[in-house]
Amino acid sequence: MAAFAAITAVGAVRVMPSAPVAAVAALVAVGAAALLVLRWQPLLLYAAIATAGIAVLADGRSSNIGWMAVCLLGAWCVLAGNRLEGLAYWIGAMILFTAEWLWIRPDPGWGAWLAGITLTVAFSLLIRHERDLLSQLRQAQAGLAEQAKTQERNRIARELHDVIGHTLTVSLLHVQSARLAIEHDPADAARALAEAERLGRECLTEVRATVGMLRQDGAPGIAAPLPDADDVPALVGQFRSAGADVTLTVEGDTGRLPATTGLAVYRILQEALTNAVKHAPGSPAAVRLAVGADAVELAVDSAAEPGTGTGVGVVGMRERAESLGGSCRAGPGGRGWLVRATLPLAAARREAET
Repeated sequence: MAAFAAITAVGAVRVMPSAPVAAVAALVAVGAAALLVLRWQPLLLYAAIATAGIAVLADGRSSNIGWMAVCLLGAWCVLAGNRLEGLAYWIGAMILFTAEWLWIRPDPGWGAWLAGITLTVAFSLLIRHERDLLSQLRQAQAGLAEQAKTQERNRIARELHDVIGHTLTVSLLHVQSARLAIEHDPADAARALAEAERLGRECLTEVRATVGMLRQDGAPGIAAPLPDADDVPALVGQFRSAGADVTLTVEGDTGRLPATTGLAVYRILQEALTNAVKHAPGSPAAVRLAVGADAVELAVDSAAEPGTGTGVGVVGMRERAESLGGSCRAGPGGRGWLVRATLPLAAARREAET
């Protein structure tokens, strides 16, 4: 606005023969331009009023520097309004300069103003385009950041659900076994209670490590190694020690699986066995883990169909598999209820390398 007012003042004092008319025209031009900058509507109306004031000040002379204010108005219409309003003002300015050239005062100098308003509007359109791209980029970054936070929250929720659900289920089996054996075999009851206590301590450590992921201050949490496919036999052993009838078949080398894939295999098996024991107690379950050249397959076949539940565990298994580009299905099949997960290895290896 300061530049606009200065240009208007210079244009008013050079050739305008009437001082009162110059003052009124200058006030009209500056006042309308101020409303334009403040984005009052309609923008084109205030731009036209400001242009009319400039035209009076310039007195039809192409040499008057006041016409520079018209170029500023063209830029403001593009930046304060929209592209259509900027183009509409450019067309009006082109008609004004052409009319001045042909009918008011023929002078080749009008060609410079025709070029000036054209270049000003063109560059303003480029600036607006870059500004809009920057705004879209910031919105996209904000959306990606929020999406990343949501995915991280979901991942932590899955970890807590799997760890706590598995530990409570197996611990309850040990407690139940201890309750049944406390009168006839106190030693076996003590062993079952000790195993339940050990599982509780392991669960507490894993929960602390998972909750440590939520810390915002960057302080280091409890360092606990995450399980992988090599820990599958120990996981099955926990269920067996609690009295569950689980058989395990492993094909291929689980040691060559990437850490993310191994963790997904462990958690999916953990959730599948937990559901089988919780919803179909006493029924046998068969686990088959096959590591191939391009994919690893996990199948958990239980002899009885689980009962109704919230379905959070099934959704968590599917999300784990899909996050690695694989799939996981749970439903009637096999002996009664079948959980089958397939995880590709090529994408996981590329992610591990990067």
